[in-house]
Amino acid sequence: MQAAERRERKFRIALALFAVLALLDWFTLGQGTILVLGRVVEVRVVPLFIIGTLVFRTVVARSADRIRQGQANDQGEQEIGKDSHS
Repeated sequence: MQAAERRERKFRIALALFAVLALLDWFTLGQGTILVLGRVVEVRVVPLFIIGTLVFRTVVARSADRIRQGQANDQGEQEIGKDSHS
């Protein structure tokens, strides 16, 4: 299995685990409310916000990795092109 395929598999597993955590949060936490920054919020919304933030961070990291890999591949192709014209 290539490195890119391995990273893609890990990304999908991470998103699936985040979804499981979100479902567990939704069905196990009570329906109480708490005060957050002067606003009344359901208890289960706070962990969902944290999980959502982690999902966002994971997606951004994956996008950055893809960009970096694409730039590395482009530089490699440019160097190969220079060598073939020499």
